[in-house]
Amino acid sequence: MAQELWGARELVRALAERDLRARYKQAVLGFAWAVLTPLALCAIFTLVFHQAVKIETGDVSYPLFAYVGLIVWQFFSNTMNQGAVSLANNLSLLNKVYCPREVFPLATMLVASVDMLIGIGVLGILFLATWTAPAATFLWVLPLVVVQLAFTYGVALVLSVAVVYLRDVRHLLPIITQMGVFATPVAYPLSRIPLKLQEIYCGINPLGAVIEGYRRALLYGQAPDLRLTLIAAASAAVYLVGGYLVFKKLETGIADVA
Repeated sequence: MAQELWGARELVRALAERDLRARYKQAVLGFAWAVLTPLALCAIFTLVFHQAVKIETGDVSYPLFAYVGLIVWQFFSNTMNQGAVSLANNLSLLNKVYCPREVFPLATMLVASVDMLIGIGVLGILFLATWTAPAATFLWVLPLVVVQLAFTYGVALVLSVAVVYLRDVRHLLPIITQMGVFATPVAYPLSRIPLKLQEIYCGINPLGAVIEGYRRALLYGQAPDLRLTLIAAASAAVYLVGGYLVFKKLETGIADVA
């Protein structure tokens, strides 16, 4: 898989550039939407979870706490939603040109990465606005990014072929996204999940450990929880390998379905 994708890297870049241009071509605010969406959610979460539900975040400002989770979640949800339709939206191209078909969901992940980088820039502004700085342990984010990418790409691979065969799946995606943002510790800490269930939870949803790890590394000056991170990494590897195997099994029939 890695060798094929590396060989098609120029195609991935071209597809990502095309998708970026298409997404913001008619938008007056352009790339600003990559910032406005998580900021709007952050404001809502601050009102609901911090002011009303009284979620405690210690010495860390709640908007910072929530925004870190939202950056990770937006990356996943954008890749999931756009990656799911990446094959269905390019069936005419697939029938004309031979290329590794897994490049299409990968290109959507690259687009989501651009949005995430913009979001990280805004995070820097939030740090300045709250007179704080990233903790010295921020480099722990790097292995978490690998887990995040593996899990996200694995899910995108499965959904991309699922939508081709079962078009109703695309109508389920908004529901999954809306439920997922509350089922994932974006607006609240992982500690809200009972301790005895956290390992199982992070095995099912690696983003739980990833978001918690981001916060520990960036905001609290702590290393990610090793046990939960290893569980999330193993789970993400299963999602990635399993997603790739399912994708390769079903991709041969895509032309017949089109």
